[in-house]
Amino acid sequence: MGKLETPDWIKEGFDSKADYEKAHGSSKKKKVSEEKTFKVRKCPECGSYNVNVVLSEQEGSDDEEDLESSKKVVGEWECKKCKWTGRDVEEDELTEDEFMKYLDEKGEEVA
Repeated sequence: MGKLETPDWIKEGFDSKADYEKAHGSSKKKKVSEEKTFKVRKCPECGSYNVNVVLSEQEGSDDEEDLESSKKVVGEWECKKCKWTGRDVEEDELTEDEFMKYLDEKGEEVA
């Protein structure tokens, strides 16, 4: 075990660590953007927003050749429209107004 050392903010005479960080411009707090954004995932192949993550392994048929191509792996994304599967799904960031428009187009009820 090494020696304990007095923190710099005490040595320099600050009342709190937050005051020290504020004075030195090294605040670790995240700056919150003024407008809330929503992340929506979409298929990189067809651009459809109808993508879901695979939660359990599924097999298509008993034929050994088809088995390899139709097996779905947990954690991959799957497009319900074009049947694309993979890990590199695209992600759009929408503002609140854009997200509400997206929900209206999708037919979701908004409370």
